Amino acid sequence: MSETGIPSGQLNVKDLVKKANELNDFSHLLEHVPYAQFIGMQVSRFGDELVFQLPAKDDNIGNPTLPALHGGVIAGFMEMSAILQLMVFMQATKVPKVVDFSIDYLRAGHLKDSFAECKITRQGRRVANVSINCWQTNRKALIATARAHFLIE
Repeated sequence: MSETGIPSGQLNVKDLVKKANELNDFSHLLEHVPYAQFIGMQVSRFGDELVFQLPAKDDNIGNPTLPALHGGVIAGFMEMSAILQLMVFMQATKVPKVVDFSIDYLRAGHLKDSFAECKITRQGRRVANVSINCWQTNRKALIATARAHFLIE
């Protein structure tokens, strides 16, 4: 099994990424990631930028008294955003593997749509560094920020 939950022989990452770029539609990439489906993740392209969306969903609540999103859902959403960003912009032939992931929670993620944007900050031969910002109503009022390193092939 691959990290996406799909048997390795059935996942042709190169063809999926190529098709997504040609059609400018990344929904079929997300269809192959069970966790992305579970949390309801979506992605849109605006020119050369991808903006990832986590729609408000009761199943993603961690603190029902606020209500606020579960921190693990926010982190998973941000990590998956970084992986998809790398796959699309590096024309990946394999799903990047996480080396490390560090997140800073800045404020509560309320039960509203959340958005993430990724920036590939440095890329070596086998390692890529990505910074991820997550917000809800205002890009300047981040709910979380993260840094991730991935092994790429």
